[in-house]
Amino acid sequence: MPGGNTLIFSLSRRRKSAPGTETGTGTGTGACPYMSGDLVSAVPVQGAPATPYVDRREAERFVRQFHHEQPGAGDMTGRLRAVLAEIDRTGSYEHTPAELAFGARVAWRNAARCIGRLYWRSLVVRDLRHLGSADDIAAECFEHLRVAGNGGRIRPVISVFAPDRPGRPAPRIVNDQLVRYAGHRTPEGRRHGDPRSAPLTALARDLGWKRDDEPFQVLPLMVREHPGACPEWYELPDDAVREVPLRHPDHPWFAELGLRWYAVPAISDMTLEIGGVPYPAAPFNGWYMGTEIGARNLADAERYDLLPVVADRLGLDRSSDRTLWRDRALVELNVAVLHSFQEAGVTMADHHTESQRFLRHIAQESRHGRETPADWSWIVPPVSGSATPVFHRYYDPVDPSLRPAFLART
Repeated sequence: MPGGNTLIFSLSRRRKSAPGTETGTGTGTGACPYMSGDLVSAVPVQGAPATPYVDRREAERFVRQFHHEQPGAGDMTGRLRAVLAEIDRTGSYEHTPAELAFGARVAWRNAARCIGRLYWRSLVVRDLRHLGSADDIAAECFEHLRVAGNGGRIRPVISVFAPDRPGRPAPRIVNDQLVRYAGHRTPEGRRHGDPRSAPLTALARDLGWKRDDEPFQVLPLMVREHPGACPEWYELPDDAVREVPLRHPDHPWFAELGLRWYAVPAISDMTLEIGGVPYPAAPFNGWYMGTEIGARNLADAERYDLLPVVADRLGLDRSSDRTLWRDRALVELNVAVLHSFQEAGVTMADHHTESQRFLRHIAQESRHGRETPADWSWIVPPVSGSATPVFHRYYDPVDPSLRPAFLART
């Protein structure tokens, strides 16, 4: 990919006024007209109540947990006294860098829907709490992708931006992932790109972004600095987005389909909560398990819906479900994904290996006297589930109150 380390977004491409927000036009209030619907439901609107004060009990529990698991961290009693006094004085408190790193890693450890938690201790924590402008957040999100991409050897990374404070909501990243492909329907009803991204694509277009009909067009990153403000949008630099062209080891025609997928799956629409302090902009990533792309993103009927295409190219009989054409096409699609990432030198796990690693994680946690909450419906892979060891057992129940945690925005 071209570009070296040069950012390619520019002010003229980045910042577009939304209709009706220019001085002397529309309502003239400067309020964003795109403040309804799922994309922004997590963002407080103007006039909403201030962010609640941090729960003293949550803060105390976290400080005690931190010092229990980090016995060399220093005086727990003195730290707890300082934290509670800061909450009483300001309504919140500031984590030390060590507390932030520990909290982010434990949030991954507690993620009941994640099968890849064995390496939670290796999470790279980027402390960016001092940044609050959309420009700075976007630039550091792009740097996040470069650091995580690591030349193909994907590293688990989290970038933590400013927390919500009483009466001072922090900026939000609008996108659900830092990298997503655009999607829309034509007036004739034909689908282009990823249908899951249709609402984000529509919002980006309303803000001034130019969409085309390319099926793998990367969406701009959108950042909302404060409630009521329109998001700023930013084209992703070429050197921040590693993509892998998909080929099959046994079927040369597969390359003719023109498929590809991005290397770093960085979630950006969840709130990291540590000791009662919410961090609404904290994008994080691990690495892909092949089935996430091959069995869901490319195969789901509500996504790219490629099973009929692959089946036809394989010459499979689609006249009846009993021919198992979907199953056979699904396996070959997953073979292509795993093969392509391996050939490109990009980290990816297969579902059999990752299932075995998850059981190792459970055993390690048990030796430390900790439970491992897990959502069976998310842990079991969407391909050959009963052929993996995670299928044949029960797990500790999911505790919605467990903290630190990554939480869906509500």
